[in-house]
Amino acid sequence: MNYGFAKQYRLLKTDDFSSVFAFRKRQNSEWLQLIQSPDNGLGYPRLGLVVSKKTAKRANARNYMKRVIREWFRIHKNALPPRDYVVRVLKPFDKSRSAQARCQLAQLLKVKP
Repeated sequence: MNYGFAKQYRLLKTDDFSSVFAFRKRQNSEWLQLIQSPDNGLGYPRLGLVVSKKTAKRANARNYMKRVIREWFRIHKNALPPRDYVVRVLKPFDKSRSAQARCQLAQLLKVKP
């Protein structure tokens, strides 16, 4: 199994994000919002992250939240269907709450943690 997180697994361009937002298939939890597209035709899932300054003013806090979500995706990407996912952080979380955020992400993506 490949556990890397190469560039091919990331949503990088504005058009990629826009196409996912256009489908409007959204699910919310307390801290996260998941937006997903139907099959992307690539054979593997891709991830995009949105953590706004409104959510966390400090860059190190935003980077930590992105790192936690990326790490979860990297480990579980083989269990996900080939879709494009955008995860938006609604409420900030820190190290003491990161396990709960990972659990919510697993519930949104319907993957066993």
